[in-house]
Amino acid sequence: MVKALFGESDYALVKSLQQRPEEGRYFTALFCRYSPVVYSLIRHSARSPVQSDYLFALTWRHILNELSGIELPEDPNGFSLQGWLVNLTAACINQTDLPDVENIHYALSDASPPLWCYVSRALDQLKPVHRLTVLMAKTFHWSDTRIAAYLQAEGTRISPEQVRQQLTQAYRLLDSALPEDIRAIYFSADATSTAADDDLSDLLDLSGLDLSPATGQPLPDPDLP
Repeated sequence: MVKALFGESDYALVKSLQQRPEEGRYFTALFCRYSPVVYSLIRHSARSPVQSDYLFALTWRHILNELSGIELPEDPNGFSLQGWLVNLTAACINQTDLPDVENIHYALSDASPPLWCYVSRALDQLKPVHRLTVLMAKTFHWSDTRIAAYLQAEGTRISPEQVRQQLTQAYRLLDSALPEDIRAIYFSADATSTAADDDLSDLLDLSGLDLSPATGQPLPDPDLP
């Protein structure tokens, strides 16, 4: 699916990315083409490989956001994506305040930046209660009982069994919010299978995604009993 795009120009890939935001293959193809350039600029700027990999992922997330709205010239010959990427990467290197190594949970081997980016976007589409429940289960590793107790203390009548049901629903909504081609590229060929749901759930455990609610809803204290 991605290899079929390798003959396309940078201009055509960016234009397709803008015209078909529900598809992730165009951004993935650009990542395959330019990730060596971006990584070579980043790897000497951080104090450790862990920080380099995390900055690499953050940079590609910024690249995706910027490419979605960049104004393309009418003449394809007047467009230099590599020069634009070099400048944007340099800006990310200079402006990003990286956390300490012990506070980074992202692993490049567990989640390629295109997948990481599109899962982050899918998370933003979840309802606040679903996103918060996923946050407590996957970031804080709370049990269903502990999640239910916290939500009850906040005024929500919910049982541990209902928490489990909400989590199952949240994972399925998250899976359906991902572009279909991203699911096909990174997960099971049958994107609606239980195996694909399990792959996505495991990814949330391993990739260090930022699961903080986008709505500004207050986060639970992970040290609460």
